This record gives sequence, C-alpha cells and structure tokens, in this order.
Amino acid sequence: MIPTRRILWLIFITFVLAVVVSFVPEYQHQWDILIYLVIGALMADALSLWGKRHIQAERKVMHALSLGAWSEVNLTLHNQYRYPIRMQIYDHVPTQLEHEGLPVDIKIPARNWVRTPYRVKPTERGPAKFEFLQLRIYSVLGLWKRNIKQRLESEVRNYPNFSSVMKYTLLATDQRLNQMGILKKRRRGEGVDFHQLREYRDGDSLRQVDWKATARTRKIISRDYQEERDQQIIFLVDCGRRMLAHDDQLSHFDHTLNAILLLSHVALRQGDAVGLMTFSGHERWIPPRKSIGSVNSILNSIYDLQPSLISPDYTKAATQLMTRQKRRALIILITNLRDEDTDELLPALHIMRKRHLVMLASMQESAINKMLDKPVLGFDTALDHAAAQHYLGYRRDAHQKVMGEGILHLDVIPQELPINIVNRYLEVKSSGRL
Repeated sequence: MIPTRRILWLIFITFVLAVVVSFVPEYQHQWDILIYLVIGALMADALSLWGKRHIQAERKVMHALSLGAWSEVNLTLHNQYRYPIRMQIYDHVPTQLEHEGLPVDIKIPARNWVRTPYRVKPTERGPAKFEFLQLRIYSVLGLWKRNIKQRLESEVRNYPNFSSVMKYTLLATDQRLNQMGILKKRRRGEGVDFHQLREYRDGDSLRQVDWKATARTRKIISRDYQEERDQQIIFLVDCGRRMLAHDDQLSHFDHTLNAILLLSHVALRQGDAVGLMTFSGHERWIPPRKSIGSVNSILNSIYDLQPSLISPDYTKAATQLMTRQKRRALIILITNLRDEDTDELLPALHIMRKRHLVMLASMQESAINKMLDKPVLGFDTALDHAAAQHYLGYRRDAHQKVMGEGILHLDVIPQELPINIVNRYLEVKSSGRL
C-alpha cells in the first residue's frame, strides 16, 4: 500500500482544523467525531484494495521489430470487479527499446476492459524480452494505491531496418525503381543468355539478326537475349572494430546489413542465388541459395550480429571463402578501408580473384567530411582541418591501389551504400562480366 497525495492533503487539512480547535475548545466534540470519520475512511478505503492482487492483462507486440522504426504496443486490461477501477500502468520495456507514452493513467468500467497503446523503437539489434507489467491501482476514494508487479512475458527480435526492402517490393516494376535511385539500364534484345527469336523491330542491331531463320521464314528475324540468371552472389562482411563507427543513429555495420537485405531481395528477383560469410568476430556462413526464403535466412542469421573489437583478417577470410565457395561468384567485400589495410587486403583480393569476380564496397566516415565543411576560425580548427586532409589523402592512396589492381570498387558514405551497391550489381549483370 502506498499513500497518495490526497492523504497528504487530508492530513494537512486535519492539522489546520486541529490548530483551530485548540483555540476554540467548544468544538472539541465535533473534532473527535471528525477524527473517527477520517480514520474510518482511511481504513475502509484501504480495504477496498485488499482483494486486488492480480489484474488480467495482455500485451500485443509485433514479434519482429525494425531498428530505428517506431512500432505500437497494445496493452489490454480486464476489470472483473463490480465497480470501476482507476490505475496507472508501467510496462517494463527492455533496455534495447526506446519508448513513448508511458506511464498511462486509465479507468476501466465495471466488468469491462480497456486497451491502451504506447510506442517502442529498437535502438540496437538482437533479441529482447518483456518480462513484467507493473500496475498501480487506486482505491475507491483515491487515498491509497496498490503496487502490483505481475509477470507478463513477450519476446521480440530487433532486426535491421528492412523498410528499404519493403519499399522495393512495392516499387517492383522497372520504371518505378528509379524512384529509389536504382538505375537499371535496359538494352532491348541484348544480354548474355539467348531468350527467343522474334521479328525484327526498329532499333535492333544487325548483330541480333538471325540470318538462317530470316532465310527460312523470308522475314527478318532477330535474336532476343536476356541477362544471365542462376549466378551466385556472396557477401563477405567485415565484423571488426572499424564497423563500430557511427553515422547518425546507425553504425557502419547497421548500414551494411541494410545494404545486404536490399541487394539480396533484388538479386533473388533477378534469378540469382545469395549467400553470406562474416569474418573478424562472429563467423557465420550461409551458402548461396536461390529461393526467396534466402532473405529470411539471412535476416535470422544476422539480426543479432554485432561488430567486435578485433582487427579485420582479410587473408584468413579469403582463404576460408575459397575453401567453401567452389563455383564462380560475385564476391562483395564490405568493410571500412584504411591506408594501413592495403598490405593485407591486396593479397586477399588476389586470392579471391583467381576464381571469382570481386567487388570492394568501402564506407566513408561522414564525420571527416563534416569536419572539412566547418569554417577555419582559429588555430584548433585549422589543426583539425589539416588532420582531416592528411587522413583523407592516405585513404585516397589506399583506394587508388585497389583500383589499380582492376578490382570493382565502391567508396560511398554509409547512407548511400544500399542504393549504390544495387546499381553496381545491375551494371555487372548487364555487362556479362560474371
């Protein structure tokens, strides 16, 4: 039992009246009656909470939540008593979730129920668990409140933000892909795999004309090609300490996972198989699969993955990948390249190039660019500006070495990684290099 503010006000008023009665003794009898009434009210009001040890409650929350996206939680509470109940609700939200709308004050009519919502937003990936619901039930007169903590478990999974994948599903036609910044260049009739024979159309090149079919049918017949299908895409993901860097609310690693989800969905729609391997930390291997369920497999395998404090070991990762992946594939290495990494990274890229087509996707650090955008107003800012230029110079040299080796290369800020990596993949598909 916890006293409310009403009791404090009642005590204060009683004290004031006691002072008045001390100066006016003829009201002593009325004072005695008032004291008995106050004590009786306090006891009766406390007894009104005596049987309320448990309130039937339900929590409805989505099993899968998206990092950085708000989601609604609904609490349903039932009043099985013959009179209304007023209460205050505190839900024990996991530390991995930010919340809005708690605590909640509600009044439930007699023998009725009430549903009340609030919002949660995951701040980190991985499993999370609601364990308790805490209620503070007010007595009939509101002089007391009873604190009830009852077990009410709900398990959720905080996944990477897959809103971009959902958006791609809605904008699944080629014309509407441009709304996402994905620039798919169509070349009518051209590609790698033969698709069909058809009548010649204006704009077809002479290379497409099938002269044997033309002579046989006495009509100009063109060969129609399509982009090659049944290829394999492997994401090689750095889980080392570099991926802990943050841009806005998301880390480089979280931006990487968003890019993986988007490209996986696009590649599967193109008829390719998608796989994943992580290194320098938690090592996981998902062989390339062509089914649409591959996106779910990747999601369930990486949703709780966190970058470690280990430095990336590119050579070891390349060796393991060559052992596991025998068929030629497009290997997309996603990392944060620094100048000191080139001595180890280049040999690893050469190992993988023996069999695979390799693409290096590196993320820039937006904080460095923001530092350069600041005006130089003093000695300290001048030092910061010079240090940023010095760092970027070494970083450019590292990327020039990679580009000089003929490796497919991508160097963008984390927010632009998902769209740019899809565009580069579509370029590779249309060029027939894989």
